Amino acid sequence: MINQFSRTQLLYGKRAMDHLASCRVAIFGIGGVGGYVAEALARSGIGALDLIDHDRVSLTNINRQIIATHKTIGMYKVDVAEQRIADINPDCNVRTYKVFYLPETENQFHMKEYDYVVDAIDTVTGKLAIIQNAKNAGVPVISSMGAGNKTNPSLFKIADIYETSVCPLAKVMRKECRNRGIDSLKVVYSEEKPIRPIQDRNENSTDSCTPLTEAEEIPAGKRSIPGSTAFVPSVAGLIIAGEIVNDLTRPFL
Repeated sequence: MINQFSRTQLLYGKRAMDHLASCRVAIFGIGGVGGYVAEALARSGIGALDLIDHDRVSLTNINRQIIATHKTIGMYKVDVAEQRIADINPDCNVRTYKVFYLPETENQFHMKEYDYVVDAIDTVTGKLAIIQNAKNAGVPVISSMGAGNKTNPSLFKIADIYETSVCPLAKVMRKECRNRGIDSLKVVYSEEKPIRPIQDRNENSTDSCTPLTEAEEIPAGKRSIPGSTAFVPSVAGLIIAGEIVNDLTRPFL
């Protein structure tokens, strides 16, 4: 029987597609990476998605976030994603949560009800809480490392956190995971050296798009706005979605 997933079923088979339809995946962070994860999973036949993000779409999201258009500015990201998923796969059960995942909000979520968990947020405290709670529940989790200040999507890799290099966020996460006794973590990361964003010329800055030195990668006590493109975070998100689908269908192939 022809349906919207017929072409996918040619690769994975009916048993695998039936399994995907029975799975629930939680995506924490519906931004440049997480938005593409959500859409790709909906287009792959995942039966249920939990979307967690407190942000609203802003003008500066339009350059890279699949949910961001001039029509969606001001709307909650999870609401926009839910509407898109309903148009793609009306049978997908979507639950939305307008919260940031932090230690004080983690009790709203029961990790054991998920078949897979996606960490696509950018705060280290929240990432660690997601990862630790998913691990404690015995649920597979995949985490996105830094996608900002990069322009080469071909340099993304899937690896264990302890096998990563170059990425400043991965460096922090390696240390924090080790401190917490987390012995493994699947991540998507880039080996591209982060680029120094070009500063506003009104600031009379001489900075240019040159790689940051190690000392400059994470300025102490300062959070700068990263540069980004349409083709870097999207690739990270699609890689994550592909890894989830392949992991969930592997027993049926």
